[in-house]
Amino acid sequence: MPHLRYRADMQRPLPDLGPRGEGYVAIQFVLFAVIALAGLLGPAWGGALRPVTDVAGAALIAAGGLLALRGVLDLGDSLTVVPRPRDRARLVERGSYALVRHPIYGGLVVAAVGWGLATASPVAVLAGVVLGAFFDLKSRREEGWLEERYAGYATYRARTRRLIPWLY
Repeated sequence: MPHLRYRADMQRPLPDLGPRGEGYVAIQFVLFAVIALAGLLGPAWGGALRPVTDVAGAALIAAGGLLALRGVLDLGDSLTVVPRPRDRARLVERGSYALVRHPIYGGLVVAAVGWGLATASPVAVLAGVVLGAFFDLKSRREEGWLEERYAGYATYRARTRRLIPWLY
């Protein structure tokens, strides 16, 4: 049975899904595959709205990709694919991390919804929303580990949005 942790600001304890949270990574890759395949395999909507969703989708893919890439670059050698921070990692509060605590997750969600719009796939759009809910949960588990590791994390969390700059 996975180890569970509880914090006062969480409704229920979230499972670790492995010593470093490897299970969260496996789930997110399944969601990525669902989103990609849904966009490629259909069904797709058509009509007069299609050119608008094509442009909006492309813009969201670009914006999400830039946010995620900036998050990767800002983390530098603190980057890890698993949610538990690396032993020698430092708390990053600059660049994209001054806007949101999880810019990589947020960027991937924005890009996933954009993919759904660009491919006119209602299933891909819905899966992008599911990815957003999943990253919300994953980020909550990760923040428990970050708060254990960094004394200033609670202050940083209080002043910074979670996933999407200026929105959430």
